Amino acid sequence: MWIFKSTIDNRLKCFGVFMNVIVLCGVLVSHGCLNYKLLMQPGPIKFADPIGLGENTTLVIAVIAELLCSALLIIGFATRLVVLPLIATMAVAVFIVHGHEGLEAQELAILYLLVYVFLLVTGSGKYSVDRLIPRKKRYFFGS
Repeated sequence: MWIFKSTIDNRLKCFGVFMNVIVLCGVLVSHGCLNYKLLMQPGPIKFADPIGLGENTTLVIAVIAELLCSALLIIGFATRLVVLPLIATMAVAVFIVHGHEGLEAQELAILYLLVYVFLLVTGSGKYSVDRLIPRKKRYFFGS
């Protein structure tokens, strides 16, 4: 029975990665939109400054990571590069912002962090712009 097989079709794996990226980044883009609205409001900005860069700078970095990087991740462009700011953002959320609050406050950021590390390791998969970019042939000694 196919449910109990230990091997998985490669297309199914790629589709699973693609769906995880769409859902995860879709949620993060909506969170980024809220931060973007906060950034565009007139007057002083009230935002956490966990690493001492200033509230405005921290909010701009968060908006870039959550909106731009997530949008690029959805289409699968430069996945391993684009995921680095997202990993940094979630690491700050887990270890600095929510570090003293316990696992209940950290669990969502930990899940995001783990998925981003997974994407750093695996790449974007079959359904991505990265796949459409031609690669140079690599020649190895002895080939």
